[in-house]
Amino acid sequence: QVQLVESGGGLVQAGGSLSLSCAASGSIFKINVMSWYRQAPGEQRELVASITSGGSTTYADSVKGRFTISRGNAKNTVYLQMNSLKPEDTAVYYCNANLLEKDSTPGVYWAMDYWGKGTLVTVSS
Repeated sequence: QVQLVESGGGLVQAGGSLSLSCAASGSIFKINVMSWYRQAPGEQRELVASITSGGSTTYADSVKGRFTISRGNAKNTVYLQMNSLKPEDTAVYYCNANLLEKDSTPGVYWAMDYWGKGTLVTVSS
C-alpha cells in the first residue's frame, strides 16, 4: 500500500502566498509523475500542475506564472508554491502520484494511481 499525506492548506488574503506539500510513503518502486489537482465547490476536479521523475513540469493556464511545482530531494515529496493567490483559487487541493508499486513477489510491480485526502485552500477577497 501507498499513502499520500498533504499539508499546508489554510486561509489567505488575495495576493498572498501559500505552500503545499505532499509526501508519499509505502511500497513504492518508482514514482513517475506527481501532480496537484483541485476541486472547487460544484466544479469538477482539475489538474493544477504536474512534475515528472525527470523534472518536466506542466501547469494549468490559470496558474502559470503564479504557481510552482517542485520535488524534494527524496523524490517522494512534491511541493506547490502558490503566489499571487486569487479568490478563484479557493478549492480543495489533492496530491496525486502515478507510480510503480512493489508487489510482495520480488521483481513484480503494479502501475497505480494514488490520491491524498486533500487540503483546503481558501482565498479571501
